[in-house]
Amino acid sequence: MSMDGHRRPYAGHRATHFRFEASGDGRVATITLDRPERKNPLSFDSYAELRDLFRGLVHASDVKAVVVTGAGGNFSSGGDVHEIIGPLTRMQAPGLLEFTRMTGDLVKAMRHCPQPVVAAVDGVCAGAGAMVALASDIRIGTPRAKTAFLFVRVGLAGADMGACALLPRMIGQGRASDLLYSGRAMSADEGAAWGFFQRVVEPERVLAEAQAYARALADGPTFAHAMTKTLLHQAWAMDLDAEIEAEAQAQAICMQTEDFRRAYRAFAAKGSPTFEGN
Repeated sequence: MSMDGHRRPYAGHRATHFRFEASGDGRVATITLDRPERKNPLSFDSYAELRDLFRGLVHASDVKAVVVTGAGGNFSSGGDVHEIIGPLTRMQAPGLLEFTRMTGDLVKAMRHCPQPVVAAVDGVCAGAGAMVALASDIRIGTPRAKTAFLFVRVGLAGADMGACALLPRMIGQGRASDLLYSGRAMSADEGAAWGFFQRVVEPERVLAEAQAYARALADGPTFAHAMTKTLLHQAWAMDLDAEIEAEAQAQAICMQTEDFRRAYRAFAAKGSPTFEGN
C-alpha cells in the first residue's frame, strides 16, 4: 500500500504474455509486445492480460505514464491467425460475442485509465495492434510504420474494438472510411499528415522518444493530466454547453491542488515547478 492508501502494484508487476518494465522510480511503465518472430501477435490470453493490466492502472498510484511498443522492429500484427482466427471459425455466437466484448474492453480500459498512454509504432501495426495504437493518447511512428485496420481482409467489418468511433475522430470520416473499407495500410507520411502520428522519427529512436515524452508527462501535473484525459473522452457524448460546464468544474477541482500552488510559487520566483501529482 502507498501512504495515501492506494494500491501500488505496478512498479514490480510481472507480466506473462508481454514484457512490463518500470523506470527506476516507477513513474513510467513500458509494455512491450514480445513475440518478434511472428511480429508480436495477440492471443486470447494476451488480450485478457492487457485488459486487466490497464484496468488495474486506475489504482496504480506509482505509475504516471505508460509506453506501449513492440519488439523486433514491429508493433503488432494483431490477432494471431492460428491462435485466434482459426478457433473463432469454430465458435458459436455466445463465445464469439464474449471474445469481441473482451477485445473492446481492452480499448475501454486504455481510455479509462488515468495515465496518458504513448505508443511507439515501428513496422507492422495491424488489426488489433492498430487499435491498441489508436486507443493510446499519443503515437510516435517511424518512416517504415504501416498501420492497417485490416479486418475486412479476413471477411469482417471494419467496425471492431471501437474503430468506427475512434478513427474518424482522429483522421476524419472520409479517410477513416477508406482505411476501414479497403483494409489498406496507412503509410507513415499519411499518418503524420492526418494527425495519427504526432511525430515520425527514425526506428532506432522511436522507443526513446516515446519514453522521453512519457517522462515529460509523468513529471508534469499528473492529476491534471488525468482530468484532461477524462474530459477528452467525455466530450464525445456532450454538446458544447455541457462540455464547457464540465471543464469549468474540472478546472475548479484542479485549482485546489498543491500542483497549482506550486506552479504559481515557481512562476513568482522565476523558476520551474516540480509537480507531485497532488
